[in-house]
Amino acid sequence: MDDQPFVLLVEDDPANRGLASRVLSNCGYSHAVAIDGQDALDKVAERRPDLILMDLSMPGMDGWEATRRLRADPANATVRVLALTAHAMRGDREKALDAGCDDVLTKPYRPTELIEAVRRLIGEIAAD
Repeated sequence: MDDQPFVLLVEDDPANRGLASRVLSNCGYSHAVAIDGQDALDKVAERRPDLILMDLSMPGMDGWEATRRLRADPANATVRVLALTAHAMRGDREKALDAGCDDVLTKPYRPTELIEAVRRLIGEIAAD
């Protein structure tokens, strides 16, 4: 296994998925893509990521439920999760943190905001 941090991008929207994937690739991050919460849990079972970029609103199993299930599994309870969400109402950030997310990035976001959040959370992994 290489020492490069591995990121799992969970996003159902093709445009958002493409943007985030390009940002990760351009910054040299190894990553995989999942299109919904169940796909994310399946991918985590195959290879535990260092960081998950989790869209919260998806058809099927949403990011809220996927994060709760991830946190319920002791093997994955410490994986960092960055919520990517269009939910920007008062209390939404707290709701995402309560579900188990480590931080929240509100859509639409700038590529620089995404990579700053990724670097910060990956830096926190290295500091643990």
